[in-house]
Amino acid sequence: MIETPDNGREDSARKVRASMTVSEARAWFVAEVLPLESVLMQYIQRNWRNQSEIADIRQEVYVRVYEAAQREIPEHAKPFVLTTARNLLINRVRREQVVPIEAVADLESLGAAAEEPPPDRVIMAREELRRLQLALDHLPPRSREAVVMKQIEGLSRRDIATRMGVGEETVKRHLTNGMRALADFLYGEPTDLRRKP
Repeated sequence: MIETPDNGREDSARKVRASMTVSEARAWFVAEVLPLESVLMQYIQRNWRNQSEIADIRQEVYVRVYEAAQREIPEHAKPFVLTTARNLLINRVRREQVVPIEAVADLESLGAAAEEPPPDRVIMAREELRRLQLALDHLPPRSREAVVMKQIEGLSRRDIATRMGVGEETVKRHLTNGMRALADFLYGEPTDLRRKP
């Protein structure tokens, strides 16, 4: 292989960088990286929610930057430091999202991953449904019909108006009256819901 003059310069520059001593890497770190501490801290604080971990993250960035500088000193310190911080934060987020398989196995052995809710939740849910049904039963028939179509079936006001054979304003009135009556019955003092306001 014939070496061009440009290739020769790149190879010699790599050899010089590769032969950096620990003291040279330390001097570069002190002169170029440590003055960036305020920029680094602002970046970490802006991008990491757990404030108690920020000092640890800064130290980990410093370790990674210093170890990389012992192999080869980067040309531009600031982008290198911030890229290292970004990659470290990404890795931490990924680790937080991983659930160890041992933890899943332990949960299954304890029965904590059961699909059924606990009995007290079932009883409370049934009681809430019973109260809601009772409140619906006390609504005037047209209001009940409109509320069921809107809240349970998910129909639009226009569709409800078509089904009921009335105008959209009438549907709006039935819904307003029905929802107020339900709220009063469920969360306020029970009143006669069939009475016209």
